[in-house]
Amino acid sequence: RALRESPDAFSSTYEREATRSDDDWEARVSSVATSTSAQAFLTFQHAEPCGLVWCRSLEAEPAVVEVFQMWVDPVSRGAGAGRALLVRAIAWAESRGAQRIRLGVTIADSPAMRLYRTNGFCDIGLPEPLRQGSSLSSQSMELNLGLRSGTDSPAR
Repeated sequence: RALRESPDAFSSTYEREATRSDDDWEARVSSVATSTSAQAFLTFQHAEPCGLVWCRSLEAEPAVVEVFQMWVDPVSRGAGAGRALLVRAIAWAESRGAQRIRLGVTIADSPAMRLYRTNGFCDIGLPEPLRQGSSLSSQSMELNLGLRSGTDSPAR
């Protein structure tokens, strides 16, 4: 649903992901459910899922947690679902002792970009193509958790 509604927000495409078998999806969800280095979170509105985010520790950089595949249903946007997901992802990263959280976002004046900037994420590196064949670019961003110590909210 996320890939169909917001195709330019993701480096993958609906067409690519639709080729995965049900067994492949079940294995992916099962692996994150039992993982000590990855986690997926959902947010709900009226008992229906309306948003998701995946997080994982980087094996090559244990102090870094990567946030990816974040999406909020358009009917739930503006009600705090994205912020709730980001707060939960940050809390999970902090509970693991991470020092930084990294993500990529499509370069645009979008609610996603505003959410990340408002919560302290800064650009790192140069923009890169979103995916092969796309005219859009993606920007890597990072939140330094060490700068947040002693705060109760994601924004400082």
